[in-house]
Amino acid sequence: MKKIAFGCDPNAEELKQLMIERCRQMGYETVDFGSPDPIYASTAIQVAEFVASGRADKGVLVCGTGIGVSISANKVRGAYAALISDVYSAQRAALSNDTNIACFGAFTLGPKLAVTLLETWLGLEFDPASASAPKVARIKRYEAESHRPECN
Repeated sequence: MKKIAFGCDPNAEELKQLMIERCRQMGYETVDFGSPDPIYASTAIQVAEFVASGRADKGVLVCGTGIGVSISANKVRGAYAALISDVYSAQRAALSNDTNIACFGAFTLGPKLAVTLLETWLGLEFDPASASAPKVARIKRYEAESHRPECN
């Protein structure tokens, strides 16, 4: 069973709970990092670290627009977050970009669309033999090269 980590800011609690419930109905195990911190970056970083460490298969983050949590999550090494706002971006985030975190805007998406986008993203897997594989590999190579410890 796949494990999905969830987090949001206080503005997005209702949508996050709806998404958690849908994931449970789909058979996923869920971990809820809550929404108590109005500083969305705090929760986004916690979820991103949890996913990047392998303690969850994927993560879902929600704030007002989804932009802030996306930026925050992408600061964590090994976290690959995408803002998802339509079916095509949900498909490409999974199939072309190998994302492990999906970000949504509670103020920009209706609940039914948000759940449909979540289902779409979760239902697809990156193909490491695809034409996008070298592009994803370049991103990961840069990440590995740019996080070398400083030499004294």
